[in-house]
Amino acid sequence: MRHRKAGLKLSRTASHRSAMFRNMVTSLFKYDRIRTTDVKAKEVKRWADRLITLAKRGDLHAQRQVLAVVREKDVVFKLFEKAKERFANPTGGYTRIVKLGRRPGDAAPISLVELIVPVSEEKKKEKKKAAKTSPKKKKEGAKKSGGAKKAVKTPEAKAEKPAQKPTSESALPEAAPQPETRKE
Repeated sequence: MRHRKAGLKLSRTASHRSAMFRNMVTSLFKYDRIRTTDVKAKEVKRWADRLITLAKRGDLHAQRQVLAVVREKDVVFKLFEKAKERFANPTGGYTRIVKLGRRPGDAAPISLVELIVPVSEEKKKEKKKAAKTSPKKKKEGAKKSGGAKKAVKTPEAKAEKPAQKPTSESALPEAAPQPETRKE
């Protein structure tokens, strides 16, 4: 029976599994997202969430514990610098798994594992303002398009447009010569 056995074996030895997940977590912290199979994604999520929780603590012991897993010092220092700001509010669930479909070749289910970027207060306010102003613009546009008559262009309207700068032939990029095709 397999009771109380956390983690998946994935048909690998313990050392291979450990090295694989260390590399995947390192890549996740370095690039903020990785593509992998669904089963590996679920396991990487567990590893990453545990390490981010340690990074939020921020003390020396936590830093050494993370360095035992992620062997690249610059990645660990970047994680510790950004963790308190980036993951201040949530107490877990720092990663997201997005299903991407099947991999061509072996049809393995592929997922994207990415670090969640919390939406700041300023961005929330900007979204609210944009949501309030966008319906007004649509209504005004609907009223204008509803009219049957179109405005006739006058010479004055043409004069109001800004004049374009004259371009010389030397300023334009040269076209690459086209290869000749044979007709047989």
